Amino acid sequence: MQFDKNYFPMPNEIFSLGLSAGEIAVYAYLMHCEDRETYQCHPSYNTIGKAVGMSKNTVKKNVGLLEKKRLITTEPTKVITKKGEKRNGTLLYTLLPISYGVEYRYRHQMTEIVHIARKQQIQGLLSNREKTG
Repeated sequence: MQFDKNYFPMPNEIFSLGLSAGEIAVYAYLMHCEDRETYQCHPSYNTIGKAVGMSKNTVKKNVGLLEKKRLITTEPTKVITKKGEKRNGTLLYTLLPISYGVEYRYRHQMTEIVHIARKQQIQGLLSNREKTG
């Protein structure tokens, strides 16, 4: 499939995952930058921040949330300076299949439902205990 470099596809599911506007902005920028064959890119926090109007710290927070929600992975990289010194490079981002994020969201929702059901069950037991005691 051939893609025009003036636009990129955004999966519809991204809008049903409960992401914040900041998470969607960072994810969209990473999709904009990604290599369509490897699903990887390596913009810096500052580059992402300039593109989406966020501070470096806010970008870093949103990247962490996208990782937690199984939409991306990151790997540190190293660069060698002209003086031969080894330095930290930018992160290498890999965009994961959207199905990973959807599955994470469903599991998270199911955990919340189970927690609420248990809480309601305990409240019912306590209420019955008060009535009989």
